[in-house]
Order: sequence, then C-alpha cells, then structure tokens
Amino acid sequence: MDWKSYDPNGFFDELVSHDGSIRPPAKQLVTYLESLPPEEIESRRQMAEATIQEMGVSFTVYTDEGTIDRAWPFDIVPRTISARQWRTTAAGLTQRLKALNLFIDDLYHDQKILKDGIVPEEIITKSKNFRPECVGINPPLGVWAHICGTDLVRDGDGEFYVLEDNLRVPSGVSYMLENRAITKRVLPELFEQDDILPVNDYCSNLFDTLQSLSPRKVRTPVIVVLTPGIFNSAYFEHTFLAQQMGVELVEGSDLVVGDDDCVYMRTISGLERVDVIYRRIDDLFLDPEVFQKDSVLGVPGLMRAWQKGKVALANAPGAGVADDKVVYAYVPEIIRYYLNEEPILKNVETYLCEDPEQRAYVLENLDKLVVKPANESGGYGMLVGPHSTKKDQAQFAKLIQENPRNYIAQPTLSLSTAPTLVEQGRLEPRHLDLRPFILQGKDTFVTTGGLTRVAMKKGSLVVNSSQGGGSKDTWIVEDGEE
Repeated sequence: MDWKSYDPNGFFDELVSHDGSIRPPAKQLVTYLESLPPEEIESRRQMAEATIQEMGVSFTVYTDEGTIDRAWPFDIVPRTISARQWRTTAAGLTQRLKALNLFIDDLYHDQKILKDGIVPEEIITKSKNFRPECVGINPPLGVWAHICGTDLVRDGDGEFYVLEDNLRVPSGVSYMLENRAITKRVLPELFEQDDILPVNDYCSNLFDTLQSLSPRKVRTPVIVVLTPGIFNSAYFEHTFLAQQMGVELVEGSDLVVGDDDCVYMRTISGLERVDVIYRRIDDLFLDPEVFQKDSVLGVPGLMRAWQKGKVALANAPGAGVADDKVVYAYVPEIIRYYLNEEPILKNVETYLCEDPEQRAYVLENLDKLVVKPANESGGYGMLVGPHSTKKDQAQFAKLIQENPRNYIAQPTLSLSTAPTLVEQGRLEPRHLDLRPFILQGKDTFVTTGGLTRVAMKKGSLVVNSSQGGGSKDTWIVEDGEE
C-alpha cells in the first residue's frame, strides 16, 4: 500500500493528516499494512469476501425488479478514532438520548415544552410520527426510545457533528459486530495487543436493557424479537440479535393477546407469557386493532397490553416523534430545556423549509444544499445539490413549495474521508459517516465506536448500503495521545 502518494484532496482524513503524517490512533495499523506485500493484501481482501460468504452476512435491496440479497460490501482498511475523543463523543450521545426521552415523555403528557414556546406546537401536530394513541401512557422507567442509532459526521475541523437521530427501529448494529469479526480473521495480528477497544459487549448490554423493562419481577423475563419476516431488509440483523441474546425470534402470528391482556407466545408446549418485545416493526403495523386494520405483521390487542403495563415494547410506539428531521433542528434547545446543560455535540446547521425566510434561502441555493424529507430513511427521497441536475432541482422546488413542513436543508458538508482499497490494491479516499448505538433502560450504554458506512463511489457523499455504500470496521484506540 502506497501511503506516501495517498491524497485526501483537502478533506479531513481519519488516518492521514493534512501534512501526510499518520494520525496517532492509526500508526500501528499503517505500519503493519505497509509491511505486507501487494499479493498478501489481495489475499487478505479475498479472505474477507470469503468470510462474508461463509458467515452469510447479507442485506436486502429493494429494486423495481424485486428484492435482491447482496453480500455485505466491506473494506479491510479499518477506520481509527482516538479513545480520548470518543469518551467525549459518548458523553454527548448519552446526554442527547436522555433529553430526547424526556422530550417524548413530555409530548405524551403535559406538553410543557410546547406551552413554553421552545418547540412550535404545529411541528408536533403536523408530525406523521406523533401518535395520539400514546397520550397518557407511562412506559417502564419513563423511557420511550431504548435503542437509538445516531448518525455522526466529521467536517473539515475534525469534530463530530450529529446528522440525525434514529429512534424508531434503528438498524445496523449487527453489521458493526460482524465487521469486527471479519477484521479479526483478516488482520488477527493487530488484536494481540489490547489498545483496540472491544465491541462484543453490545448484545449482553441490549439483553440487560430489555430485561430491565420487564413488568414482572422474575429471575428470567421472557424476551422476544418481533420481526416482519424474511422479506424485510434487516432480517439478517433480527436473526443475529435474537441468536446472540439467546431469545426467540417471532413474527406477529406467533404471538397472541389473552383475555387477561397479557401477551403470549405460541410454543409446542402451549402458550408462554412474554414480558418484553424488542420490536422491529413500524408503529403502523404493530396492532391492527389500533393502527392499520389490514396489517398481518402485528398482534391484535398489543397496544392494549402495553397500555395496561402487561408487556414492555422497545422501542415504544410513538418514539418516532423525535425522529423527525424538523424536530432534530430543535434538539440543542431541547437539551437546554430539560437538562439545563449545553449540548456536548453540535447539530449540523439546518434550514426549516416551513419558515418563509429560510425556505426562500433554500429555494435560491438548491444547487449548494442537501435537501431531505422529514421522515424518510435509507438515503431515499433526498437531493444532494452539487451532484444534482437542473431538472432535479426544479422537482424539489415544487415538492418544497407544495409541502414545506416536510423538508429541511443542510449545507453540503466536507465529510471526512478514510483510505479505502480500490482496484489493483490502490488506496483512495472515500467519504464516510458513523452510526454509534445508544441504549437506555435502567442504565445507559454507548457502543465503542459504531457502524462506519462508506461511499464506495469516488466523490459520492451517499453512504447508505441501499444506495451502493459499503462499510469498515471502526477502531477506538487507546494511543496515549490526542
């Protein structure tokens, strides 16, 4: 690998400084990779591909032709982050989720933040993720979002910024864990020392978080993972997490709500009561008695059982009200309001198209901004201004004018890069982001790093797997210096 000719093109690079020197957390990694001849690098790359096939690590892409299962796209050169910087970042993530849970709980009870004018009431009343059916419900520990995947980006200053919060059914943590398993096979020598912090405690922490929500104080609460089934794009993750936690993976038809409003699982030995459901189904499909009447994915009566405190749901229905990209713009004020603290992590500057003045600015600068719908995920429905055509911009101008509440815009960030292996074993910079996962139940836990997603196309800023992105292992390294 020719590190001397590697050029990040002026972007902040995760491994290489602007002067070409290697950043301290990456020194051991780069020294080792430099010692490997080209044929050995290629052999390790092929080993990674074979390992992915052997482990069955896949994801599903929806196309016009139908669903396609693809092998997980993976780059063998890890991303490295200083442990000192990560500790500050983890504190910021903990602070953020704590405030968001207080915000959600307030919205479904006294709505003090709306009455005090911190968040405009119409933003909540017009949110398609606000669930009137959840008003007055008190989930265990007052927590609504137990599992959060927060997307972080690094700009040119090297600082982490929050791009968005994912509080409904965030996915990707299984790929974070599998990335580490693959890297340990491909670069085992680098794990002989203990300066790369481990990630393998996530599933035990997830289990503990779910267990803390149980309405029954029994030694071993019954926990299940509720999946929509094999055709869901994250089905690999559903099976992975159920297996790692040692709990049952169920579909809606496997569960029934009894006359006592308790949830039971059908087993070969008869009905068994369920205490906690880690649901990977969207709100509107959870209970046909309350939401979509024709849903066959959910469980009739499930909302009734949850409302009466007979079962815990993670994440709770209605948590997605704080997942809205318009609400995102107010999170710094939400933190100040509930915690009386300054935000540790900054938001990316955001323009709300509902505001006439901000909307005018967005419409005049569509070629420079990234425009996103308020509630889409997976990189769908967005406009990346510098990479768009005049036709694209005209289409988005019309969409914004028709439904301004549904759109926000952000500057096109100078997303950080990392060296990525391309054809003939060359290293080229590729843009990336990071999705750490935060758990909140009785205790709070933040993953050591997270899922690094990489835009595999040269110059692209779109990192989502569904849009052709790939992934890297993320190393939090105790390097002794910043």
